[in-house]
This record gives sequence, C-alpha cells and structure tokens, in this order.
Amino acid sequence: MGALTQWLDATLYPDISRNWDDELFRDRILEHLKPDDVVLDLGAGAGIVKQMNFKGVARRVCGVDIDPRVVDNPMLDEGRISDASAIPYEAETFDLVFADNVLEHLAEPMSVFQEVARVLKPGGMFLFKTPNKWHYVPTIARMTPHWFHAAVNGWRGREADDVFPTLYRANSRSDVESLAAATGFDVIAIDRIERRPEYLRFSVPTYLAGAAYERFVNMAPLFAPVRILLVGALKRSGN
Repeated sequence: MGALTQWLDATLYPDISRNWDDELFRDRILEHLKPDDVVLDLGAGAGIVKQMNFKGVARRVCGVDIDPRVVDNPMLDEGRISDASAIPYEAETFDLVFADNVLEHLAEPMSVFQEVARVLKPGGMFLFKTPNKWHYVPTIARMTPHWFHAAVNGWRGREADDVFPTLYRANSRSDVESLAAATGFDVIAIDRIERRPEYLRFSVPTYLAGAAYERFVNMAPLFAPVRILLVGALKRSGN
C-alpha cells in the first residue's frame, strides 16, 4: 500500500480499521452469543481471521471446512473436515452457527441451510457475513476467471491457499429470504452495508471512484440493494 493510499484512508475513512467488516461481524455475533453456548464456525478454515476467535467466550467452539487445515485451527476446540452440506454432528447440537465469507462459495445453498437448521437447537441462531452479488465487486467476479480472483487477492495480501471459487448462489437479500423460508428459519435481520472500497485501494483514481460510490449508495435506503455486504441473523423456528 502506497503513502497516498494511506493518506486517503486517514482522510476519508479515519475510523475504519483494516478488518472493519470482520470486527463488525464479530460484534453482531457477540450480541447473540452466551457463555454457555456451543458454537459452530461453518467454513472455519485454518483460523486466519482473528476476529472469529470465540474460544473461551463460548462453552465450546467447533468448526468444519473442506480445507484440511481446519483440524489444526487454534481458534477451535474441535475441527472436522467436511463439506457444509453434510455437517458431521448430531441434530440439535449447536446454539449458534456462524459463517464468515462462506455463502458465496456454496454450490448447493439449500442443502447447506437445511444442514444448519438440522444441527441447530430450536431457537438457535445462524449468523452470516457475505458479499452482496449486486455490488460491483461480485458482479465483476462473476464475469472473470478464478485465477484473476486469486491474483487480486494475492495483491491484497491473501495467500493462494485461502482463495476459493465463488458462485454467489445465496448472495442477495431475496436469495437468503427464500432459503430461510424453505428451511425453517425466521429472518431476524439482513443488513446491507457499504464502507471503505477495499478492492479499489490500489490507485488514487480507483480509490476516489470507490469512495464516491460508497457516498452515493449510503445516501438513502433506496440504494441498499447495491451495497457490498450482507450481514444477517436467522433464527431456527422453535422456542
């Protein structure tokens, strides 16, 4: 990151931290998390996002991922290698399930939502953060190959092992509402959020264009459908 980018960060977004989206999501999770909860990190991976560490905050934290590094994830009490559409736990095991940047990778989101509902206790919470497919970043991503995504994320400091193909089959408010209704969830909240233009911070012109976009879409609720993040809270029907 160049000096000009750092200056723009400090000038245009002085209160935004490097991992602002994960910090925001952590706060949302903590709003629902209780000390005696048993928690599942869906798509836990190797544990590279420190804001998703709830070990010691909840009674027990488990995680699943197709990435074999999940078994050594230091933020979990237990990690299991598994696809999200076949979660290897008994029914009604968890009080809370969360998914940080996972929904965009799902090939069969209906199966995953059904599995999450199965392993949640009645009244349990499913919390997620994922890109909104109608924002310009996912729109471009859907039109470009995976190697391009890997290159862009590599420039942003992401290791190649932590970049996975994206499909965006559960990545709009209406997508999530339909999936929730079909799988026994009540929608508590689905917020659409736009802040610093992370993917456009590689030059001054692109940064300024992204900042102008951010200002525009935050002018009124009318523009919420094209903000970058979906942050949602779903409650399994029951208690």
